[in-house]
Amino acid sequence: MAKKRGSSITKIAFLCLFITTTMMFVLSLRGRPGLFDHKTMPAEKLLTKQRVEEGGFQVSCNRNLKEPLKIFLYDLDPEFHFRLLDWKPQGNSVWPDIRTKIPSYPGGLNLIRAKENSQHSIEYWLTLDLLASKFSENPSSREAIRVKNSSEVDLIFVPFFSSLSYNRYSKKLVKFVMSQKEWKHVVLAHHPNSMLNARMQLWPAIFILSDFGRYPINVANLDKDVIAPYKHVLKSYINDSSDFDSRKTLLYFQGAIYRKNITQVVSFYPIGNKFGSNHGGFARQELYYLLKDEKDVHFSFGSVQRNGIRQASQGMHSSKFCLNIAGDTPSSSRLFDAIASHCVPVIISDEIELPYEDILDYTEFCIFIRTSDAVKKGFLINRIRSITKDKWAQMWEKLKQVEPLFEFQYPSKEGDAVQMIWQSLSHKVSSVKMKINKSKRYSRFVPRKRRGLRTRTK
Repeated sequence: MAKKRGSSITKIAFLCLFITTTMMFVLSLRGRPGLFDHKTMPAEKLLTKQRVEEGGFQVSCNRNLKEPLKIFLYDLDPEFHFRLLDWKPQGNSVWPDIRTKIPSYPGGLNLIRAKENSQHSIEYWLTLDLLASKFSENPSSREAIRVKNSSEVDLIFVPFFSSLSYNRYSKKLVKFVMSQKEWKHVVLAHHPNSMLNARMQLWPAIFILSDFGRYPINVANLDKDVIAPYKHVLKSYINDSSDFDSRKTLLYFQGAIYRKNITQVVSFYPIGNKFGSNHGGFARQELYYLLKDEKDVHFSFGSVQRNGIRQASQGMHSSKFCLNIAGDTPSSSRLFDAIASHCVPVIISDEIELPYEDILDYTEFCIFIRTSDAVKKGFLINRIRSITKDKWAQMWEKLKQVEPLFEFQYPSKEGDAVQMIWQSLSHKVSSVKMKINKSKRYSRFVPRKRRGLRTRTK
């Protein structure tokens, strides 16, 4: 045992020596012009901490605390952001004074669909968080801070409230972004219908999306982009004292049953299986006919209009399991409404991408069923009925633990959705910077007319 521990300590010592020597070598090169441009190198915070734990020993090669993500915020004209919320600029400032009043969301151009738009309000919450970082008492405790010098940042944030403007300002945005010399942008196109043409031109940027259902794979993918949760529409279940027996409904679904735009989605991701995730409308119809006569199942049409939100909230709060079926796109806010309601999600969406899945094991609080299995007679209901009371209780407890990770709020708190998104972005920094640098190799020789991507022809 002593020999093994001595060997481990020797390995640790060599690891620390190697890292320290490498960092000293890199730092020594910074003073030599023409060898390395330190501004294009991965953020130092990615190299600050190497920790080895073995046999009860813990050795830290660098004691520096984790640095927050450094973000440069473009001072876009308010027409791209808070003016869409009916906010009027005071003087020369393009930003509201959030210490006195915060422009409320939703609002602006799409009042009729305000509730739906609020699901896609991520741009709003991240912008507020960056503005608030200026007044933070302890900036080092934050996941991201706003910095003024664009040459000293990890990423650049484009505060475009695309879910409110849809495509109204997309051409102007593209013109502005592509005129900037830095190409390290975060562009928020969270609403699946927004920036339909702009996304094809801004494809090198990092997108923060709910899924990839309406994006060609060369425009949006997990290698460069971040999946974020929808903002849940239903109210959180505060002081939840329910249990397995008090939730009388076994399985709950309320929403659109006959879906739209299926052809548009399939054109991006053609799948031979009739009940593939991109045919969510067909799956919903089949499941409706399979489940509508089950005595302890609620499966009906519903919308956010009239009392739809209140009814859905009551329904999810009193149900054990809640269905999340692919529709026009692989994901929907229904999953996050279920999490907020502590109703165990049953996910039937083969192509769904989930937020923070690099650190979260969704199988601990969700049930996954392939679409092809779900539409088999008796398969889904028998699978749900086979889950024991103890197993459900474990998943219910886990739902309450993870719920804060999906909560958007101002001011943002540690471990909420805003901070988790910044954390997810920080994981992309080094790989994105490498791609940026590689893309510059022959860029000066590429004719302007060949740059960018063209939309796919039918």
